[in-house]
Amino acid sequence: MNTSAASSTDDAPIEVLEYDPAWPVLFDAERRLLQEALVPWLAGPVEHIGSTAVPGLPAKPIIDIMAPVHSLAGSTAAIAAASALNYLYYPYKPEQLHWFCKPCPAHRTHHLHLVPLGSTLWQQRLAFRDALRVSTDLAARYAALKRRLAVAYRHDREGYTEAKGPFIAQVLAKV
Repeated sequence: MNTSAASSTDDAPIEVLEYDPAWPVLFDAERRLLQEALVPWLAGPVEHIGSTAVPGLPAKPIIDIMAPVHSLAGSTAAIAAASALNYLYYPYKPEQLHWFCKPCPAHRTHHLHLVPLGSTLWQQRLAFRDALRVSTDLAARYAALKRRLAVAYRHDREGYTEAKGPFIAQVLAKV
């Protein structure tokens, strides 16, 4: 098992594409599957997060999904349930979430994050998504940053993610 999901040598290069109106449809189809498979562990509705959840925002073509659980310890059995849907589990930030990609690191179509409902991470991810949804200026600045970083960190997912950190922190400080 790969223990560094964000920086596997098998990872596809980072590519930011123009917004695709199919992304919400793809999320909804996956949400239905996950809600059924993960029902014993869910603490609320499954959320579409990340850039594909923001209409008009360019993004990596990976549907980010956040599913609320009551606790990480209490949801470890959900790892097998998600695996049955072809999600690959990686112990990436295991103190904060259970993290998965689908179908494989070299060709990711979905990321699944099992996150404790109401946790700081849960609140921040929704707040950031919602801030981008209501401000076209903010979304445009984020899109420009993502495009620059996708070139600079084409083969370094961890570096790409870390480089977005200051922008995200600045937005979250204002919400």
